[in-house]
Amino acid sequence: MKRTGIAGLGLAALLLAGGAAWWWQQADGNGAPQYRTAPVGRGDIVSTVSASGTINPVGSVSVGSQISGQLRQVLADFNDEVRAGQVLARIDPETFRHRLAQAEADLVATRAQVAVQQAQIEARRADLARIDVNLDESRRDLARKRDLAERGFISPAEAEKAASLVRAQEQELSAGRAAIEVAIAQRRNTEAVVRQREAAVAAARVDLDRTVIRSPVDGVVIKRSVDAGQTVAASLQAPELFVIARNLRDMQVDTSIDETDIGRIEVGQKASFTVDAYPGRRFEGKVSQLRMAATNVQNVITYNVIVTFSNAEGLLLPGMTANVRIVSERREDVLTVPNAALRLRIAGLTDRAEAPMDAPAGQVAQAGAQGAQGAQSAGQGARAQAGGGGSAPGSAGERGRTGRLWLLEGGEPRAVEVRVGLGDGTSTEVAAPGLAEGQQVIVGVAPPGARGRRELRMFR
Repeated sequence: MKRTGIAGLGLAALLLAGGAAWWWQQADGNGAPQYRTAPVGRGDIVSTVSASGTINPVGSVSVGSQISGQLRQVLADFNDEVRAGQVLARIDPETFRHRLAQAEADLVATRAQVAVQQAQIEARRADLARIDVNLDESRRDLARKRDLAERGFISPAEAEKAASLVRAQEQELSAGRAAIEVAIAQRRNTEAVVRQREAAVAAARVDLDRTVIRSPVDGVVIKRSVDAGQTVAASLQAPELFVIARNLRDMQVDTSIDETDIGRIEVGQKASFTVDAYPGRRFEGKVSQLRMAATNVQNVITYNVIVTFSNAEGLLLPGMTANVRIVSERREDVLTVPNAALRLRIAGLTDRAEAPMDAPAGQVAQAGAQGAQGAQSAGQGARAQAGGGGSAPGSAGERGRTGRLWLLEGGEPRAVEVRVGLGDGTSTEVAAPGLAEGQQVIVGVAPPGARGRRELRMFR
């Protein structure tokens, strides 16, 4: 009997627990959905584009060497302020001095050769003048002898002999003139060689001058890559010895903006950024350049955007990582709602609200039935879906489109069609007739029966 009584008490307790659980579920499940709301606000909306970048000087110059040799002196170090023309380093000049001396000696020898050729030309011109004088005298003698031969005073042989002398002197004169032309051409060739030797001397002097490495600009040495005694090898590319920043008071941030956001960036837009070295401090700048050359990294297209800023305090250093926010657009004194309000879907109600106003009753009923079926599958009541695919409210792709809000009036939701404006990631600008600040907009729904199920799990 005792065993039978204990079994009866256990069965009664079990029945009581099951009945209580069923009562909690039914009582809460048949109740109204619990809506989470937020007021319609009014204020400013600022749309920004976020990116990361690197701080660099506005202008920097890489100082290299155009010649090879051993560094004898290094006269500049990190963080040194230098002026244009200041000596930074010296390369051993002995080899280049010898090359200059050799080039100068070759030039002197070639100039002497030109002088010799010019003297030869003058001597041949003197010989040519003498031949010309003799030729004139022989021609006069030939004319006289021909006259005497015609009168019979001398034999014709004497006249022919004089004619042969004239022909010989004419040939000698022609040969002398040709020889002078050849000598002049040789002199011109040697003069060209002189100009080559002069160019070689100038090049040797330039190379000798290049053994002294000078700063091309005023600035600060931010990088030194060599030490005294190191050999510099300049072949196809000039080796980098120093990097000089022209100005560390005016600097820039090189940022990479995704192609989906580049359409929102314009020159002159305000920007701000932070660096890890100074947490909690924000620096201001502006967009100064948008470079059109795209960068493709693993099929991700980005564009380089330059943000310039003043570094008057000298806090920021080249190479620091900056987290940049560029203000792409700003709207003042507009109505705003949380983004969750624009994403909200209430099963059953949303389907009926999306049905066309002139749709047949059967279609509306079908939409309502589909909504009810969706509600049953999600928890026997209304449910909310926030997020999902597509563009965020207020983004460039959604701006200017229409959306739907659910206002809570008298405990019941009412759909309102709104025009979506600018968004800042958390709130979005909206506009609609009759929409006013302070109205309660639904941002979430707790499915009916959720409390009952929680209580049932706790009871178990």
